[in-house]
Amino acid sequence: MTVESNRDAVSNPAALQLSPAESVTRRDAVIDQIKRGIVLGTIKPGEKLTESALSTALGVSRPTVREALNQVAQEGLLIHEPYRRLRVADLDAAAVLDMADVRVALDMQAATDIIADTSGSRMKAIDAVWEVYERNALAEDFLVQHESHLAFHRGIWAASGNSFLMRLWPVTAAHMTIALARDQATRQDPQRAYEMHLNLIEAIHSRDLECIHTALVEHTVDSARELVALMSDGSTDRPIRF
Repeated sequence: MTVESNRDAVSNPAALQLSPAESVTRRDAVIDQIKRGIVLGTIKPGEKLTESALSTALGVSRPTVREALNQVAQEGLLIHEPYRRLRVADLDAAAVLDMADVRVALDMQAATDIIADTSGSRMKAIDAVWEVYERNALAEDFLVQHESHLAFHRGIWAASGNSFLMRLWPVTAAHMTIALARDQATRQDPQRAYEMHLNLIEAIHSRDLECIHTALVEHTVDSARELVALMSDGSTDRPIRF
């Protein structure tokens, strides 16, 4: 280990909590480990990441880490800083609330498109989305829970057939990941999340836009307000314990 890599590893202790990447598909394995660290809270919002520290912690080459970091940055989970450094994206209270309001509007558009389809194909797509989510919602792996949550909401937008919503998805997913990581670190309540998603899917099946809007506000806006309250008292800074 070089002096530089040793210094970086010491200055970035969170990276040392990651597991070595698998020998196959190393780039994807590194991406998975970085995302896992963000979702589980071992890599915190605002924390700086360096190629050398991650290379040492994960046991892979710096070019592989560089490729992985660039991919995660393109997804919006990392922010580029001067001198080629990256830090984990963060959301302040105002951003969390703004995102929730916008998401309700976008989700309502998706729901409107779905129930306007007289063929029933879009509602069948919703059922398929729910089946996948239901299989993974209570998984022991927090990352699996998180990915199933994102896939559920992406699936609703995809089922709507609205191409513009899908263009907006990558940045939306990145913001959701940061917010959900904070939320999950505090609540650790997958059953609550499952029941809220069940309520939402039942509302969509009702084809009643007012009912859908109420479910979306409860699912998104009310949860965002609860999260902001937790952020204000520092509850989301507590690491997850196993």
